[in-house]
Amino acid sequence: MSEAEVTEKSKPNKKGKLMVIIIVLLALGGGIGGTWFYMQSQIDEHTGEEPKEPVKKPTTFIALDIFTVNLQPKESNSYLQVGLTIKAHETEVVAAIDGQMPEIRNRILLLLSSKEATEISTIIGKQQLTTDITNEIKQVFDSEEMQDDILSVLFTSFVIQ
Repeated sequence: MSEAEVTEKSKPNKKGKLMVIIIVLLALGGGIGGTWFYMQSQIDEHTGEEPKEPVKKPTTFIALDIFTVNLQPKESNSYLQVGLTIKAHETEVVAAIDGQMPEIRNRILLLLSSKEATEISTIIGKQQLTTDITNEIKQVFDSEEMQDDILSVLFTSFVIQ
């Protein structure tokens, strides 16, 4: 073997050096990142701060009296008898609903009596009706927070005759 061949083989490969440097940098970066993450969780525990998760508000259900209305005549006269329950967050909106019950009932009665039997006999029609009723109830309140606390309206009975 010549002297040139011996020196070439004894020199470390440049690609090998580069790989070692990349691996060391990745390991170092991972270690620093893991340490930072661990320290952040320790800081939160020691300061008493809780993680920034949204607070879940408990829900409640407010039963309304039965509604009986004449529907819009298409072929013959029909009427609707429906039981409704409001699903809302258990906040000041519950007392506000009680205070605004005459206006809420009026809005619901006007909405229900504007419908035809064919509109609300399908599942899609009933789902749309619950959305419409929920929106009518929300319009009673000026506060956006109170409007957001009214979640939906549920049917407890539904009869078209």
